[in-house]
Amino acid sequence: MLNHPTLEKLQTMRLTGMLKALQEQQETREIEALSFEERLGLLLDREMTERESKRLQTRLKKAKLRHRAVVEDINYRHPRRLDKSQVFKLCDCQWIKEHQNLIITGPTGIGKSWLACALAQKACREGYSALYTRMPRLLQDVGISRGDGRYPKVMKELAKTDLLVLDDWGISPLKAEQLRDLLEILEDRHGLRSTLVTSQLSIQKWHEYLGDPTLADAVLDRLIHNAHRMDLWGDSMRELEASLTSKNSFD
Repeated sequence: MLNHPTLEKLQTMRLTGMLKALQEQQETREIEALSFEERLGLLLDREMTERESKRLQTRLKKAKLRHRAVVEDINYRHPRRLDKSQVFKLCDCQWIKEHQNLIITGPTGIGKSWLACALAQKACREGYSALYTRMPRLLQDVGISRGDGRYPKVMKELAKTDLLVLDDWGISPLKAEQLRDLLEILEDRHGLRSTLVTSQLSIQKWHEYLGDPTLADAVLDRLIHNAHRMDLWGDSMRELEASLTSKNSFD
């Protein structure tokens, strides 16, 4: 029988997975049929599982995903030109490993943000770090950080994040300083990390949106040329879901 000092030592060493597994083994008679090596293997497996679960929860917390979305719940029935084979390929996260980008465009309500969060959540499950942010908020925060002295730290954090999700690209005009900040962010990540962008604007309109021809060329060169693309179209999924909810409430 396990004694309290052994359990306390495991607790002190923060081997919580092994602690829980030992307590379970203590309450299971059949465990006595296993050899010492087999029981030790079960303890180590439990500890590794426990640690990976904690690391995943930490990655998800830092990612700050807007939606509780998972790729297993993606709706392929709604007609929005979503290529199932492309999504399956993106789900292996090889594009993140190879530091490629992803651009999702389409009208409002088509599910761009939800898809972005689902893919970011899958990246976290595969061991990559991620961060979701709306582009207007990001550039505002970066500007503030320049004034309070956090700018180098903020830029460093953005540069080392494996997958940066920039939602709502093109939703509001950019100031000259914000455009330069955007270029710096993408420059630090180019060829080293992956960026996922969602936008209501088609890519053909991005150069005009960015304004300054020289900076626009530089920004788009670092973002588009190694990017996978999803060009969605169709009726708003939010409107459809709201309509179905309203209908069911009267049934």
